[in-house]
Amino acid sequence: MLVIGFLGGRALENSDFADPGVLVRAAEANRRLHAGPRFTGDFDMFARQATYRATVRARGYALPPSYDDHAGAWADVRRALTSTRRPTVPCNNDLLAANFIDDGGVVHLIDYEYSGNNDACFEIGNTATECDLEPEQVEAYTEAYFGSPTRADLARVRLQALCSEYGWSLWGFIQAAASPLDFDFHGWGTERYEKAASTFRGPDLRRLLEAVTSGG
Repeated sequence: MLVIGFLGGRALENSDFADPGVLVRAAEANRRLHAGPRFTGDFDMFARQATYRATVRARGYALPPSYDDHAGAWADVRRALTSTRRPTVPCNNDLLAANFIDDGGVVHLIDYEYSGNNDACFEIGNTATECDLEPEQVEAYTEAYFGSPTRADLARVRLQALCSEYGWSLWGFIQAAASPLDFDFHGWGTERYEKAASTFRGPDLRRLLEAVTSGG
């Protein structure tokens, strides 16, 4: 083990985001990172999902039978987000609860394995789904980040949460087939896929697409 620094504080858990103070400190940490110097590479979940899907196909790894049923809706989401593309910022792209270290005054962000320049709304949406935030918490987190988010901001965060779920689920299925680690990667991937499928099939998707493309 190589220790290159020590951060006083504790790693957050999903339940900690019920504390409004934690939400605000986490959003401030995001803003500090996003205002910093750019990374040398980019992170694009649409490209990553395509790469993961090609790996699954080439190696014959198991997927939920309905995974590709959502290809059309996935394309709709991609068109909506890319047609309203925003300037990218340096993002961590993997901010699950354990990657926030909170000392009670400041939150620090760790684990930059997947870092790259990306849409800030992916960062927020990824945390929202990874930390199982309730809808009102997602709105509060988005507000803490933007100050006065528009309808399009909120919709973009929710669509990027969907992108996180659909794309990262493939990582889980690949790990389930290839990793020697004793961890339920298939269950991990299935949980994210089922969240994504619920949104793809649900009544809110069209409204979210419209809100993003209208910019309202």
